[in-house]
Amino acid sequence: MAKFELKLLDVNNDGWINCELFDDELIKIGIKNHCNPLGTTDFVFLDKSTAIKLSKTLRTEINKIV
Repeated sequence: MAKFELKLLDVNNDGWINCELFDDELIKIGIKNHCNPLGTTDFVFLDKSTAIKLSKTLRTEINKIV
């Protein structure tokens, strides 16, 4: 099972992203932002093909940054 945590770089340094394999079919991404008045965590579930497309799109957009 793949599980890792990424720290967000923001002004208050109080957010995080947590990614893990969910039920052997989906990738679960949890996003916590303490700026949210409720302090809740939002979740996104991606299947394999969508996760691959997202990673390719992110790499493309990151490479555009000068």
